[in-house]
Amino acid sequence: MVAFVRDSDPQSEFFKSGLFKNTTLVQGELENFLSVERAINEHEIDTVFHLGAQTIVGTALRSPLSTFESNIRGSYNLLEACRRHSSLVKRIVVASSDKAYGSSDILPYTEEMPLCGKHPYDVSKSCTDLLAFSYYHTYGLPLAVARCGNIFGGGDLNWSRIIPGTIRSFYLNEAPVIRSDGTFTRDYVFVDDVIEAYLMLAQNVHRENVQGQAFNFGPNAPSSVLEIVRSLQQLMNKPALNPKILNTAKAEIHDQSLSSIKAQETFGWQPKYSLEMGLAETLRWYENYFETSTFMVAHEVR
Repeated sequence: MVAFVRDSDPQSEFFKSGLFKNTTLVQGELENFLSVERAINEHEIDTVFHLGAQTIVGTALRSPLSTFESNIRGSYNLLEACRRHSSLVKRIVVASSDKAYGSSDILPYTEEMPLCGKHPYDVSKSCTDLLAFSYYHTYGLPLAVARCGNIFGGGDLNWSRIIPGTIRSFYLNEAPVIRSDGTFTRDYVFVDDVIEAYLMLAQNVHRENVQGQAFNFGPNAPSSVLEIVRSLQQLMNKPALNPKILNTAKAEIHDQSLSSIKAQETFGWQPKYSLEMGLAETLRWYENYFETSTFMVAHEVR
């Protein structure tokens, strides 16, 4: 296995768990075409999981240029490198997002709906998908696109996200801070279910009804931010710590929900983890992390 990594963060699960010892590590940035091409060519890559991106909505809002560089330029660099070495690359899975659809009055999203991102992060995901389909339809690149809801689980050290940030606040006996008004809804999908979806796409991308297609992956059961906080509050037994609601969120879609019927009909896929099961598994990981690690305490807001 070859991992293409920009920053070597010793606190990340990739390094902390020792997983990096079982991989060939290539240091580089997706924005640099020669680095991407070298990784594919020299290591004779036959399967590509395009997971690299700037993934934080707030970061994209503050710095759209760097987000467009990593998410858009990075995507076409990777796709072009795969095209140039099509004798090597046999399958590509592009990790996209429900954000690619943008805001819609019609929910849940289905795969034939237009890609209408408006804000920097959403636009970068819409562009990534369009670029992928362009390389499929024009050059026959063997790829499929996975559009997932909000992915959560152990190992996520982006404390600005609602689930890790809330868990950390409760662990420190602090009231969690909600950046929005708490009513924004999302599909939350556990990371193990997403991994299964990615592997399933890679194994089936040679099929005519899979190649060049997008598939939604989510629980078909959106939850509000406040519902997520209340669930964690119960799991961590913190009834006295009510969240502080700032209502200052900007450039975010209010309601999102995915239909996973296409994935169910094509692969028989459905999430194995309910929200409650996933949150419980996630909480166990963070409790162990906090007990065994030195972590930075910062008062960030969501």
